[in-house]
Amino acid sequence: MEDPRLIAERVLENVERVIIGKTHEARLALVTLLCRGHLLIEDVPGVGKTMLARALARSTGCNFSRIQFTPDLLPTDVTGVTIYQQGSGRFEFRPGPIMAQIVLADEVNRATPKTQSALLEAMEEHQVTVDGTTHILPRPSMVMATQNPIEYEGTFPLPEAQLDRFLLRIHLGYPSATDEVLIMDAQQNRHPIESLPAVVTPDEVVEMQEAVGRIYVDPLIKQYIVALVTATREHESVYLGASPRGSLALMRATQAHAMLDGRDFVQPDDVKLLAYPTLGHRVIVSPSARVRDIDSAQIVTEAVERVPVPGVRARGGS
Repeated sequence: MEDPRLIAERVLENVERVIIGKTHEARLALVTLLCRGHLLIEDVPGVGKTMLARALARSTGCNFSRIQFTPDLLPTDVTGVTIYQQGSGRFEFRPGPIMAQIVLADEVNRATPKTQSALLEAMEEHQVTVDGTTHILPRPSMVMATQNPIEYEGTFPLPEAQLDRFLLRIHLGYPSATDEVLIMDAQQNRHPIESLPAVVTPDEVVEMQEAVGRIYVDPLIKQYIVALVTATREHESVYLGASPRGSLALMRATQAHAMLDGRDFVQPDDVKLLAYPTLGHRVIVSPSARVRDIDSAQIVTEAVERVPVPGVRARGGS
């Protein structure tokens, strides 16, 4: 396989033809894909959440589907449905949009909890079960969900069990004035997404996903990750801290980040960089702390500051 770092740079350069000035966020989206994880994008309308999903799908050659979550959306509208065919006398499975390789769950918090739960099996086990029959999702498979953090009227907040299944949560934010002008220039005649080519194949993405697991994680780094996660559970302003799934997610995310940096080992700086995107949405702030305007970002930041960084040692050293 070609050097994963070169492949990643090619993908990121391609995505940035559409998503201008958001290199870090695009990189985190790619990290999520390489970890076989799922991404939650929480931001106001119009900052490029949908375009990021479409650009990543086009750049990697993956097929793409979009589910617009609304209060009347049914679980079968997500997973698919079994229909009886009179001609053949058999039941035939009509796959839903979740069977695509990259799925955009747009405004996921506008659907009812019953419909939201239709994503749980697909996100955790990469399969869906309809009428007792299990259907395996294609590889690679990734859900990119979006939600608006400002408008809560008519929404159903994601339960903790569902939030925990997202590997990372990111915020795109507004572009700088210079980048906003560049965006206007790029879209003056036509949208660049219309002519965006694929620069890698889905098979290459799968190979990179398998390579992520071979990145070395020193036992001291694993202990550091566990100490950070434990600090979120023991923080005085926390009602519920990050789960063991959070520890696994942080380890896997640091492996992917190290690979994209051209390293075959994880550094403490990888852990620090990815701590909030990985753990922030898994931390539930206590009601009394919310009154004092304490949020999950502050809690994770304090955990990073409190936990001592392990010393650096050679790979495999003692």
